Amino acid sequence: MVRPGIEVVLSDSAHLISGKRLGLLSNHTGIDRLGRRDADLLRTTHDARLTVLFSPEHGFRGTEDREGLPDGRDSATGLPIYSLYGGSRSAARAALDSIDVLLIDLQDIGARFYTYIATAAILMREAAQARKRIIVLDRPNPVGGVAVQGNVRSQLGNPDSNLVGFLPIPMRHGMTMGELARMADELMGLRADLVVVPAAGWKRSLVFDQTGLPWVKPSPNMPSLESALLYPGLCVFEGTNLSVGRGTDFAFQVLGAPWLDAAKVIERLRSHPSALEGIAVEATTFTPSAPTDGKYAGILLHGVRMRVTDRDRYDPTKLAVAILAAVRATQPDSFRFNARGFDRLATGPELRTAIDAGQSPDVIWKSWETDLARFQVTRAKYLIY
Repeated sequence: MVRPGIEVVLSDSAHLISGKRLGLLSNHTGIDRLGRRDADLLRTTHDARLTVLFSPEHGFRGTEDREGLPDGRDSATGLPIYSLYGGSRSAARAALDSIDVLLIDLQDIGARFYTYIATAAILMREAAQARKRIIVLDRPNPVGGVAVQGNVRSQLGNPDSNLVGFLPIPMRHGMTMGELARMADELMGLRADLVVVPAAGWKRSLVFDQTGLPWVKPSPNMPSLESALLYPGLCVFEGTNLSVGRGTDFAFQVLGAPWLDAAKVIERLRSHPSALEGIAVEATTFTPSAPTDGKYAGILLHGVRMRVTDRDRYDPTKLAVAILAAVRATQPDSFRFNARGFDRLATGPELRTAIDAGQSPDVIWKSWETDLARFQVTRAKYLIY
């Protein structure tokens, strides 16, 4: 049984917070094994005083899926919530003056595109400048910590301008939030007083449903572990005119459009069997209901559904490239990139231009190998487990 960082700090490392004024960057994923919120646990233990809350994208309750979330107040505790996704940045910075220690507890999803580490890094920078101790209450990487896959961002970016991937990491990075925080601290030159409280009992080989922890949707369109397993690859389709299933109960498990010929796409995929290792694909139909990406609301879509059949062999990033190439080859008159959005997710135009040029998926995958090997060496210094 894995114990998340919140349980470890309360039971084994209470000295880190005892007698301190605490700030907490978290959301609905900040819970113990029984589903009790960090905000409630911290208000009733160890002579610590929780004084302020900070929230990332989707808000403190994790229910919002829109731009620009305002500051607010937690109805259960009465504490102020400073939104780092649209609230007053100056107010959030000033709130750090009222604390001694900043706690961070967010469930990452294991993909470069997820915004929580960028939000954490922004607040870490402010806390470091204010000379506040930062404690990350770690959680497992839900898709495991062994495999690293996909293209690698070439250099450190700016979290303020690129929430969807500022660290030089691959699409599937195999790191926890605590490990990513250690990387961000060094690469950003923060020199923070940073402590990572580990998730006790987690091993890199463990996938989330092997931890004994309750699954809580980390964001509104991450309904299940199956979606999380596929997300590190299929997220790039947000930058195309295909639906990723937003507005359904199986987002990021499907791809579709009114014009998609699923049979042709699947037939084309068969010519790249390595993309299908550990993955089953089938034709399907679905109808998005009030999708937050605005794609095809209420329209019957023809699509492809994917299921992971072997977690040790699957590679969602290879699958994504193979599907991109298949759709581009079979329906060039219908398929479109949103160049700006796609390039942000893919960390540059190289993948898009390679697909448009008809480059083979095998050639694209091979071009990633050197960077992935280099990343394996780089990330080793930040690993905890």
